Amino acid sequence: MRLADKICLITGAGSGIGRASALAFAREGGTVVVADVDGQTGERVAADIAGAGGRAVAVRTDVTDPAACGRAVAAALDRWGRLDVLFNNAGIGAVGTVDDEPLDQVDRVWAVNVRGVFLMCRAALPPMMARRSGSIINMASAIAAAGLARRASYSASKGAVLALTRSMQVDYAPYNIRVNALLPGTIHTPLVERYLRDHYPDYEQGLAGIRARQLTGELGRPEDVAAAALFLASDESRFVMGSGLVVDGGLTAGR
Repeated sequence: MRLADKICLITGAGSGIGRASALAFAREGGTVVVADVDGQTGERVAADIAGAGGRAVAVRTDVTDPAACGRAVAAALDRWGRLDVLFNNAGIGAVGTVDDEPLDQVDRVWAVNVRGVFLMCRAALPPMMARRSGSIINMASAIAAAGLARRASYSASKGAVLALTRSMQVDYAPYNIRVNALLPGTIHTPLVERYLRDHYPDYEQGLAGIRARQLTGELGRPEDVAAAALFLASDESRFVMGSGLVVDGGLTAGR
């Protein structure tokens, strides 16, 4: 029960890494606020947790909306009086180069991947600061440390999340709040599945290509990243601060 008595808020918790993390946190005793822009998927995850004997509540949350971010945090405070863990998992992908990527796509990627993290942290920090305790986990990406073709806005957004994480750690260490980032490689999530089907005429060829990025020759599983998030959420990582934890199957090591 590594998260016994901890109140945890996970964004983008309706599918993929967020869902796997919500289930893992609940299995380890955490109470989970399942925040997702798709209210139905969030409700299903909360129901799965409750069905397994855990505690969860679903809150429809658009992380680009400051009011929605506030409501997600309030869902934890109103029911349980505190927030111990914030996992900023929500994010979107994009394909394009600086000279051809549509500007509305660039703006959307930054709104979700960077501003969304900023807004959720802004909502969650006051109660954490008041209690002088907390763990914040921000979802970056291995391509914040390794270039990848045609990922201009996405790569930049994840690099910004990593830089924000380190800056926040300096600011909030005096409040005993830890701020860390996760840097996954290619994980087989619904987002990656859509990318393969939308951008490769031959699905199997595309899958083989992205498998080859990792030294394992395989895509990661959402549970691989969830396990790392669980570590950062738990007190086992009490001495881990301002880090970028790489979970990439050797993607960056092989470059």
